[in-house]
Amino acid sequence: MGFVIIGAGPAGMQAATHAARLGIDVVLIEAEVLGGAANLRDCIPSKTMIATGGALSSVSRMGGMGLSGARAEVDLAALAERVRDIEARLEAANTELLTRQGVELVHGYGRLAGPHEVVADTLEGERVFEADAVLVGTGSRPRVPAWAEPDGDRVLTTRDAYPPKALPEHLVVVGSGVTGVEFVHMFRSLGSEVTLVVSRQHVLPTKDAEVAAALEETFAQRGVHLLKGARAEAVVRTDDKVHVSCNDGRLVEASHALLAVGAVPNTAQLGLEQAGVVVDAGGTIPINQHCQTNVPHIYAAGDVSGKLPLASVASMQGRKVAEHIAFGHTVAHRHLTYDRAPSAIFTEPEIADVGLAEVEAFAEGRKIRVTKVPFASTAKALIENDPRGFVKIISDPATGVVLGGSIVGESAAELISVVALAVTAELRVADIAESMFVHPTLAEALAEAAE
Repeated sequence: MGFVIIGAGPAGMQAATHAARLGIDVVLIEAEVLGGAANLRDCIPSKTMIATGGALSSVSRMGGMGLSGARAEVDLAALAERVRDIEARLEAANTELLTRQGVELVHGYGRLAGPHEVVADTLEGERVFEADAVLVGTGSRPRVPAWAEPDGDRVLTTRDAYPPKALPEHLVVVGSGVTGVEFVHMFRSLGSEVTLVVSRQHVLPTKDAEVAAALEETFAQRGVHLLKGARAEAVVRTDDKVHVSCNDGRLVEASHALLAVGAVPNTAQLGLEQAGVVVDAGGTIPINQHCQTNVPHIYAAGDVSGKLPLASVASMQGRKVAEHIAFGHTVAHRHLTYDRAPSAIFTEPEIADVGLAEVEAFAEGRKIRVTKVPFASTAKALIENDPRGFVKIISDPATGVVLGGSIVGESAAELISVVALAVTAELRVADIAESMFVHPTLAEALAEAAE
């Protein structure tokens, strides 16, 4: 069987390696970077810079840990080199993995010329592949609103921000969702003055209100300016300034502006129409529980599928696609349940959640039990001189089954995996409470919340 994948992001990478292990002949076509541009040239660089900012924050807490000394300084050239080095190392590791698995790698732009014909436009010319199965995993790109014109210098998209050419003196971030607040945290940690334009009355409008409030409190303590209830409607650059105009008449002057207003799926010029694949008005490709499009042997995964735009979700979709191609409907495995996917926001403090949220439960009229434990009650948080945040577990009061949870604080992205496992496996709070956790650790707050 011939399996052709267009796009080597998390979905394509996982599908390629897993399918190859299952004995399928795989061709992987990628135009930019193995690992995906959105991942290796957006997600990973931002987390690298956030880690640098986190190191600076750790230094700032030394006074409460019996230490003293001068504050560390940011070396932008070294930071930029670090970002490029991590990207190169990860791409090299991806290349080695795919090659070792026997995947044929093709550098070029892939497109469908028909239901079973895939064309790769390479530097050497066109290559044509006959495919029994096809996966479209071409990812997304930053959305650019009509009222702004990014120039890669002072008006930036999220992908223009790294490696950093210069540290903004004053950055205006437009967009208060997950990506926007991460950029606020990142540049504030590195020393920039930051203003965040918040179109609603609080940041992270899709998240738990208590979680959003905790982040806003930290932003305020760190000197971030929150412009609430303001929707940006124009970004204009002068020689060395940018002006961000809002719909309520407020105007912000700064040195740089960054647009974090969503993403657009990369589904244009892929030949989807020639292959008979349906694309919706937003440019995403509707899929079923097996990631199949309306053309059963053509699959879509990752950002183009319109599901949760998370690398972890894309990877799992890729795995499920490989299994479905290899075994069809006979394979015994769970379908992807997107509302059980954990997510994290790499701010300070970190934020992570999974499963049912309080606001969803109330909207559905469901009875729930909510237990909240502050990290300040754990010895580890006091040892680390960072008692911020809390653990919140949501369960069914009748059965004790864990329905969801939120974590705000140090290592939230790591700790949420315990709750995610409980949600996926439909464990009870008693199963967590009866597990033994290492002492002293922050994870003990999970056990206390379950207890």
